[in-house]
Amino acid sequence: MKTCLVVDDSSVVRKIARRILEELDFQITEAEDGEQALEACKSAMPTAVLLDWNMPVMDGYEFLGHLRRLPGGDAPKVVFCTTENGMDHISRALHAGANEYIMKPFDKEIVAAKFQEVGLVALPE
Repeated sequence: MKTCLVVDDSSVVRKIARRILEELDFQITEAEDGEQALEACKSAMPTAVLLDWNMPVMDGYEFLGHLRRLPGGDAPKVVFCTTENGMDHISRALHAGANEYIMKPFDKEIVAAKFQEVGLVALPE
């Protein structure tokens, strides 16, 4: 079973992401910030992480650095979500270890396409 950790300080965004990813056959866990997400990864490393960039307590950038240093932390595919569209922002995230990015607001087609690009969702037949 593919698992995805959805990390966002917005309960609405987590709910929307959960609905989309469950339709793509992922089992979902949620975290409100990077600190909770890190604890979740220490308990059970997910297949993928849908990661908000701007959060209280620990932001997505800081979380990603910690994740990639954990044993097995190089394995999850990380797709970060942002409202920032500057190339420097996107480049910084990809350099930190993100595999792909999504601009907010997102929909099922965008999420499916990005998860397909990182090899987690098969092409529709």
